[in-house]
Amino acid sequence: MKKRTFAFWVLFFVQSISFGQKSDFKHVEPANWWSDMNLHTIQVLFHGDNIAGLEPNSSKMPIVKIDKTENPNYLFITFETQGLPAGIYPIEFKQGKKKVKTYSFELKTRDANSKMREGISAEDVVYLLMPDRFANGNEKNDSHPSMREKGNRSHPGGRHGGDIQGIIDHLDYIHELGATAIWSTPLLCDDDSTYSYHTYGQSDVYKIDPRYGDNADYKRLVDEAHKRDMKIVKDMVTNHWGAAHWMFTDLPTYEWIHQFPGYKQTSYRMTTIMDPNASKSDADLCEKGWFVKSMPDLNQSNPLVFNYLTQNAIWWIEYSGLDAFRVDTYSYNEKFKIAEWTKAIMDEYPNFSIVGEVWLNNQAQISYFQKNSPIGALQNYNSHLPQVMDFTLYDAVTKAFKEKEQHWNQGMIRIYENFVSDFLYSNPLEILVFLENHDTDRFNQYCPNLEDYKLAMTLLATTRGIPQIYYGTEIGMAGDKSKGDAAIRLDFPGGWTSDANNAFTASGRTEIQAEYFEITKKLLNFRKTNAVLHTGKLTQFVPENNMYVYFRHDADKKIMVVLNNSDKEQNLSLSRFEEMIQGHTGGLEMLTGQSVSLLEKNLKIAAKTPLVIILDNE
Repeated sequence: MKKRTFAFWVLFFVQSISFGQKSDFKHVEPANWWSDMNLHTIQVLFHGDNIAGLEPNSSKMPIVKIDKTENPNYLFITFETQGLPAGIYPIEFKQGKKKVKTYSFELKTRDANSKMREGISAEDVVYLLMPDRFANGNEKNDSHPSMREKGNRSHPGGRHGGDIQGIIDHLDYIHELGATAIWSTPLLCDDDSTYSYHTYGQSDVYKIDPRYGDNADYKRLVDEAHKRDMKIVKDMVTNHWGAAHWMFTDLPTYEWIHQFPGYKQTSYRMTTIMDPNASKSDADLCEKGWFVKSMPDLNQSNPLVFNYLTQNAIWWIEYSGLDAFRVDTYSYNEKFKIAEWTKAIMDEYPNFSIVGEVWLNNQAQISYFQKNSPIGALQNYNSHLPQVMDFTLYDAVTKAFKEKEQHWNQGMIRIYENFVSDFLYSNPLEILVFLENHDTDRFNQYCPNLEDYKLAMTLLATTRGIPQIYYGTEIGMAGDKSKGDAAIRLDFPGGWTSDANNAFTASGRTEIQAEYFEITKKLLNFRKTNAVLHTGKLTQFVPENNMYVYFRHDADKKIMVVLNNSDKEQNLSLSRFEEMIQGHTGGLEMLTGQSVSLLEKNLKIAAKTPLVIILDNE
């Protein structure tokens, strides 16, 4: 009996020293919250060696529930914060009667009008960049002792050193171009030993990767963007984390990730998610299978996981002042849980934006995932997702501008047919339109001529939806995906002090880079200042001879767009468009600044030429 008593007190003494009287938890997430939040009942994860045996107590912030798992290193404590003012709320942890640990949990004061922040819309142009490949603003953080992969610009798939400071340094460049929002691929920690620059295999979702900067740098980026009336879109990854995530070395519970047991790759058959005839096993494999072996799939049906993901998203919005999310692999998430996650965020921020990556090749299937979708309603499904990405337009673009001959379904007919299906969407204006992104061939690779770029960029800048451009396209950057992802994610010239060519400055651009930049700048800034291109109706005419004509119009303005994708000069018969041009005698062609008469029977349109005509008042 005495031996047992002695052993007990030795163990207690060692644990007391280990725990100490200070907050030495390995992780507390979220580390703080805010008063006056819609989500006021919060679940805080505490992680530390053998802490499940401790008894938490909070006299001023009520504890609603305590969850323990089979892993003794975790406590999940649910607190009620409703009605509590901002301040410090001590949480005591006792072992028996002895206090061995304290954590000071802070409720912060929200920024003014935080709830009603405005997201992105068709008024915006989104500039997508990969931070590691954009600009190196701080060479001292190219490598970091806490992260396994070190900087190596000579390696195409390695880390090249771009960072948050590099983005801040070139905000004025992006603003001059005419973009109003920046979507950066993820900036959170990715501690994979190789290929970590893309940062989709995240190892800590509350911490900016130190090779990019720190959390304060990210908040500074948002603040600096807002000073220029620009918005920041954070790339969120809710479907999976990286295998190097600190939690996967010490799983809170076996059911934190989808187990088969262990790894089983998704089928990538996203159509099973909405297929009324799909087998349960096929649907489950798509939804719960791992994206790749290095990215364990999160079990969002587990309430602990779901709460964690929801709070993490809201924490980043409130902490940094974000305007929007782009959610990676949206349709690979658990369908009903990601809808619940989306709704929780939109309930907190009614005017916030969430753009879902739904990489499908059919308008009905993409539209299924937009909120209030008439297609989703057929299965009693509402994603609550405001915005989706127009992958079918991207598919059409990859073919249309390089086809020399037009058969009944080729050339500009492909573009026209894409918009025919707009009746499937609950809101076609809330669709992200793009020529390319960080996962595709670059447009300038398969259409290397400036004349094709002018046509495509005119379409992007004047059609319905929210335009998104990919960094470097505006200076003619190309990239062949068949040569590997690094080929479509090249360093922006001028982002490194050793670069001979600095395309960030007018004096540093080559002649051809300047031509690409100037046409992009003209089109994007024109869009920025013409509300009819944001919310005006789109009326299109069936293309003839590979020439596409459409109008954007509202009660105040009418713009006629002509895209002659043919390699021949053509006569455009104006009588065909009488319903739109009646009462107008002419207009101003924006790209050239020349007047255009609409009193003639025909307009001559040069080969491979766009026209953007602002019709005169009736």
